[in-house]
Amino acid sequence: MPNLKHLIRLTLSIFISVMCFAQLPATATEYYVNPAIGNDNNSGTSKDAPIKSLDKAKRIKLQAGDKLLFAAGKTYWGSLVLNNLKGSADKPIIVSTYMDDNNSDDAHAKIIARGLLKGIEVVNSSHLQISNFIVTANGGGVYKWQQKLWDKQNGKKKTMMRVGVYVEANKGNNTYSGITFKNMLVRDIFFHDPGKSRSRAETASAMGTEAYGWGFRFFTKGKAKLNNVTVDNSIVYNVAHTGIKFNGVKGNLDNVTLSNNQVLKTGGPGMQMSGVTNAHVFNNKVDESGSTNDTRKWGRGSGMWTWGSSHILVEHNQFLNANGPADSAGFHIDFNCDNVIVQYNLSANNAGGFIEILGNNYNNAYRYNVSVNDGHRVKKKGVAFQEGKTFWLSGFNGKNKPHNGPFNSYIYNNTIYVSDEIVSKIAVTRMAKGALVANNIFHIVGDSKLVKGDQYRPESNGTNHISDVIFTNNIFLKQSNWPKQVLIQDQAPVIADVAFTNPGSQLIGDYTPQNTDVIANKGIEIPFIPGDDKGLFKALTVKHDILGNPIVDKPDIGAIEISAKANQ
Repeated sequence: MPNLKHLIRLTLSIFISVMCFAQLPATATEYYVNPAIGNDNNSGTSKDAPIKSLDKAKRIKLQAGDKLLFAAGKTYWGSLVLNNLKGSADKPIIVSTYMDDNNSDDAHAKIIARGLLKGIEVVNSSHLQISNFIVTANGGGVYKWQQKLWDKQNGKKKTMMRVGVYVEANKGNNTYSGITFKNMLVRDIFFHDPGKSRSRAETASAMGTEAYGWGFRFFTKGKAKLNNVTVDNSIVYNVAHTGIKFNGVKGNLDNVTLSNNQVLKTGGPGMQMSGVTNAHVFNNKVDESGSTNDTRKWGRGSGMWTWGSSHILVEHNQFLNANGPADSAGFHIDFNCDNVIVQYNLSANNAGGFIEILGNNYNNAYRYNVSVNDGHRVKKKGVAFQEGKTFWLSGFNGKNKPHNGPFNSYIYNNTIYVSDEIVSKIAVTRMAKGALVANNIFHIVGDSKLVKGDQYRPESNGTNHISDVIFTNNIFLKQSNWPKQVLIQDQAPVIADVAFTNPGSQLIGDYTPQNTDVIANKGIEIPFIPGDDKGLFKALTVKHDILGNPIVDKPDIGAIEISAKANQ
């Protein structure tokens, strides 16, 4: 008969073993999908016995740390649905590809969602890392069950859409976090089949009223929150409307990163943020937003714009060749924003213009950017209903609302080149309050003029000036570069030819001034605007220029620091 001490020790040992085993992390599972050799009756937990379809994949109950892997180089028909999944920060759920034995060198898996509303769908999920997919959805109509589901979820009055990648948070007061997309190619997304065309009235509407195809779309609904969202090293190409779009309410769509992406030939804007807080947008190329190369496209849109957003840093991007009868700037700050900083970007050949800040905007900035031939659009009946503009402070903040602001706009150390083929247009509303315009180069070879009309609508009463303005120390090629009729005027202008290396090109280095005498150490230190005690959320003083050259001594004039090179 065992003694009592031995029984106690044995019982304690078993208890500790059980508790330790219970605390061991569950083993993560890898699931494989291969349409060539798969079978949906398989468990999918081995490469040799994968499942076959997207329909079976969506029924797998993925857990934190699990991987759902698709054979690369293969084509999958349908929608990849990843709803109600809960990874964790240290054990995200991975959805990506694997190379099978008979594979090509292509690391992507291709999803064709023709006839479906979403190529990839992520709803109420957290900590997902999704990579290496090509998504297309080129028309194909709509099934009756989709129409019924859409009407139930969105109401019959809301226009349907087809989306390459769709992300939504909609459940209660929950927060969904950590959704990452990398190495994605989203292309050829259209709601309609070829042959559909858009009317001028449709293109003139605020965001379009008809059904379109979109690249990436992110939504928050109700009180649900979505944060820590990333789209990196991906391409959006040839979609009917916006390439990458966010829709939230301030505070419930937070911490967004858009980095190293290419957004090309979108029928609408390249990238757009509504109701986003805390975003970093860097190293992206947006080219030919507002494209009209397909009649199904909207045909209008800025490279990027923000609305109702806060603390957005936009830097080291290229915004090129935006097209459209209105808007269609390189980057514009629409109304109800604060703390948007646009810095170190190249903006070139955008029909709508370069600097555009609308009403109800506070403490926004354009600094250390290079603009080339922006604002070339000419207002003409039946063609364009807004002038393109080099510089535009507009009080517009909604249809039929009194103009208001913008407030405390910081515009400094930009280099602006406009060829003699373009008339540079300037518009400044008297409802603006607080502006700093300093250390900029306005190298306008042709004519300049003040423009009115469209959203620029001076109030019928009030004083004919703007308060709290610092407008000084800018270089103009000619005295006439800044029209005398504009409400704000440079108090200490410099008239000089800065002698760019190769004006007209789209290489930033070609806008290095050779006339260093008027540039080097001739800038002013940037002060707070009178009455503004906030400045910019990333400080008024920067440490380097658009090319990465350090700012030495006093700042130079323009976006490129000459003094740094002289001291090397």
